[in-house]
Amino acid sequence: MSPDLAIVVAAVALPFVAAALTPLFFRVLGEGTGFAGTVVALASFGLLATQYGSEGAVELEWIPSLNIALRFYVDGWALLFALLACGIGALIFTYSPAYMHGQGGLSRYYAALLAFMGSIVGVALAADLISIFLFWELTSLCSFVLIGYFTADDSSQYAARMAMLITVGGGLFLLVGFLLLSIVAGDVLGPGAAFDLAAMLENPDRMQQALRDRGLFLPVLGLLAIGAGTKSAQVPMHFWLPNAMAAPTPVSAFLHSATMVKVGVYFIGRVRPMLVSAEWLFLFATLGLTTMTVCAIMAVAATDIKELLAYSTASHLGLMVAGFGFTSVYGAEAGVFHLLNHALFKAALFLVAGIIAHEAGTREIAKLGGLRRDLPVTAAITTVVALSMAGIPPFNGFYSKELLFEAAVEASHHHDIGVLGLLYPAVAVFGSIFTVLYSLRFLSLFFGERPDELGHVHRPPVTLLIPPTVLALLAAGVSVAPERAVTLIVQSALESTAVDPHEMHVGIPTSYSPAVGMSAVTIGVGLLAYPAYGRLHEGIRAIPRAVPPVGANWWYDAIVDGLSDEGRRFAETVHNGHLRTYASWTLAATCTLALTGFVAAGAIAPIEFGLDVSLAIALVLLVAVIGGLAVVTSESHIAGVLTLSILGFMVAIFYILASAPDLALTQLVVETLVLVIFLLVIEEIPEYYEVEIERVARDAVLSIAVGATAFVTVLVTTGARPDGPTDIARGYAEQAVPEGGGTNIVNVTLVDFRGFDTLGELAVIALAAISILTLIVMRGRGDSPAARGAGESPADDADTARGDGGLPGGDDE
Repeated sequence: MSPDLAIVVAAVALPFVAAALTPLFFRVLGEGTGFAGTVVALASFGLLATQYGSEGAVELEWIPSLNIALRFYVDGWALLFALLACGIGALIFTYSPAYMHGQGGLSRYYAALLAFMGSIVGVALAADLISIFLFWELTSLCSFVLIGYFTADDSSQYAARMAMLITVGGGLFLLVGFLLLSIVAGDVLGPGAAFDLAAMLENPDRMQQALRDRGLFLPVLGLLAIGAGTKSAQVPMHFWLPNAMAAPTPVSAFLHSATMVKVGVYFIGRVRPMLVSAEWLFLFATLGLTTMTVCAIMAVAATDIKELLAYSTASHLGLMVAGFGFTSVYGAEAGVFHLLNHALFKAALFLVAGIIAHEAGTREIAKLGGLRRDLPVTAAITTVVALSMAGIPPFNGFYSKELLFEAAVEASHHHDIGVLGLLYPAVAVFGSIFTVLYSLRFLSLFFGERPDELGHVHRPPVTLLIPPTVLALLAAGVSVAPERAVTLIVQSALESTAVDPHEMHVGIPTSYSPAVGMSAVTIGVGLLAYPAYGRLHEGIRAIPRAVPPVGANWWYDAIVDGLSDEGRRFAETVHNGHLRTYASWTLAATCTLALTGFVAAGAIAPIEFGLDVSLAIALVLLVAVIGGLAVVTSESHIAGVLTLSILGFMVAIFYILASAPDLALTQLVVETLVLVIFLLVIEEIPEYYEVEIERVARDAVLSIAVGATAFVTVLVTTGARPDGPTDIARGYAEQAVPEGGGTNIVNVTLVDFRGFDTLGELAVIALAAISILTLIVMRGRGDSPAARGAGESPADDADTARGDGGLPGGDDE
């Protein structure tokens, strides 16, 4: 069954429309706007659910001239991720009114949350590289707004900037990878498929071979890995995720456990059939297992419940990346199934953390314990989802963890990666042991001893309990009937991510296998080591203090602070208040960019110079050259200005001799205005300058550079000719009327060329008029005693007018 274009577009557009209308909703509903968000999320969920079982691409024309369309592709993998976003989004919107009660800026909060949900659905369904990138960056933008929700809190702003810098920076790498993919796809599949990811995935072998033939396979693989890794908080860019916990808890549950951080994982699964290879296995399996282990260890060191959950999220994201990294079908099964399982138990855990913080008044782990007496329903929810996170059978996290172990064992037989393959099962077990440890520690908040300093804990309102209860029930349902979950949605998602999909089966093992042994070791060692949790916690926390670079934020702070300091020093050098400095930097940058562009484009080539000019033009040019030499040798400012005007008048005479009287008239007007401006400001310029060799040398070099740039630009533009015998004038005459939309060649030419010319002339005259008016006003103000004010002398006013602080040497440093 083919997807319905109208329904797919409506599912994506509805959250954005609702986000635009949020101020109106808030005016009518107030804090109940969250429930309007619930309705919107459920509506998008229902629209997407109608597409269950369909597969195919639909598109809307966007930029036809560039073969760019708003393409959407519906299959099991896209529906799984999009339905998770809408379903969990509905629960988050239901949870938010009670949790965010009394907070300010709720209209901004709900608008950003709705736009974020639409962006995630867009990423899930987009099948065009440009569309994917736009939705990808929209998730970062919305995340920035939501993480920085507490605008008066420095830590919140710090975390928002960090998340924005890391994820958007990674997105730029992703964009370069997309461009390389589009170039290859355009060559291999045709220009119409240059940005069509769906078409690329329909020809995975051809695309991979074409990338290898052009030497672009590894660059593209690396660029996509950086983009996905930064988004999904993979080591070494994992540190932004724990800092993002400065956001409100509903934001953490939605963005940083269930949806946004999984965008990278989702994209890895999407392009897996096209890029899977030995290099793919080495890169993503190693990256994922490293992240899984490092972040699990750091979760044990956490002192805050949201910090623990943040590091555990990064660890489980590593598990999913590693799963997709393994080339066997078990790896794809682990990645797809764990994306579903993790969304159910981790979103619930974050909502539980919000209940604890909301009702107990603290998030510090050391100050919490024995909460089952005060929060019995929350304790029951936590039991299900915490044991799922630990991978304890028969809870749902166990099944996907078992699949990861199967994939790791399978990879150990992969000869292309050598001894590294033997380490994969060991690392997977080692990281999973720490997963058991921190999961039990979170569970102990309810079943451990109650600290004496913990005060009265209130019962949460029903709207705070319903969302985690629904998630826990879904997790329990998957735990009891995992095959049912596989049949409903996991199998169809697997067929989109696996190279050789087969019918997937999961369940409690009934016989021994290496994966079963790995699970037994993980759970057994985790339970035995738990009594030593306190010593492990302190030992791990001591590592960053002993070796500062190990700290999560150390490298980020060092790089950002270093760049900020250098940028500040550079800004102080450039923006020193002197016009000469601004002009020097502007002209130097312009010349550098122009000349570099000419060289890069191969526009600079040997040019034949001819001397076939008339005697009159030769005399005009000779006078211009003599005038230019006279400018630099003049002894006074007035002589220099008047001599400089000779050049302008010679240009005007040149236009007359070249049969362009209109240009000559314009040139005469502009030259006269410029001369008047110079004469008006001449009295404000110091009569004498201190001659400095460095300044003279700088000005000389800059003058030569500007002259060379103008000279080369004129040669390149006037010497440009198309290859072959094509006549530019004839070609323009033939194409102008039909392409320009006019009725005759004259009006099209006027619109195409004279319109820009006239606009430039008007801009020049307007600038001159503004400058003259400003100088007249400033001059009148300077002569007025009232303008100087009491206590100011005429000498002070003169110094101010010069803008040099009264120092000899004029307007320079």
